[in-house]
Amino acid sequence: MGEAARKLDVVDVRPAFTQVDADALNARFVGVDTPTMLKALFAEGLLGRTAVVSSFGTESAVLLHLVATADPTVPVVFVDTLKMFPETLAYRETLLDRLGMTSRAVVTPDPAVLAKRDANELRWSFDPDGCCEIRKVEPLKRAKEGLDSWISGRKAFQSVTRQSLPRFEIEDGRLKVNPLGDWVKADLEAYFTAHDLPRHPLESQG
Repeated sequence: MGEAARKLDVVDVRPAFTQVDADALNARFVGVDTPTMLKALFAEGLLGRTAVVSSFGTESAVLLHLVATADPTVPVVFVDTLKMFPETLAYRETLLDRLGMTSRAVVTPDPAVLAKRDANELRWSFDPDGCCEIRKVEPLKRAKEGLDSWISGRKAFQSVTRQSLPRFEIEDGRLKVNPLGDWVKADLEAYFTAHDLPRHPLESQG
């Protein structure tokens, strides 16, 4: 058995994260600023096999800059629904090049599923939830296979259901990290300005 295979076996058999783990991390990093927290997580290997998942939307540059500053080798996973604007695809390349993040992965919908359930590519018009399921939810689930944890860009202010969003939570046996969970819009804007981050080209068009 080769070295790569042995390492893979170690990853596959490691215990899943539990709520006890999430609670301990939330307690340890309470009051700790996001950059310091991320540096500690990566330096101490607390997340196991991890990746940051990004949609490369209008606020994505903040999370990616934070992660890249802490450890630019962290993989970045992009779920391409095959319905993305060309500007988003170009922004992804521009942003990752600028941040020096070279470990990049793209997951796309299953061609067989698309052929069966969205052959005319119009499912979004009569079944938006079903369209999201086959173009985003299923590919994202596939992208997380083999990961012990993943880093999300979710923020509490984005939804009334997220008024209290912990930095660490458990989802399907994986640790889900929300570094921006307690950030507000003003924090994001200030970060963009302080680090002169490039804006999504479509943001100015609303």
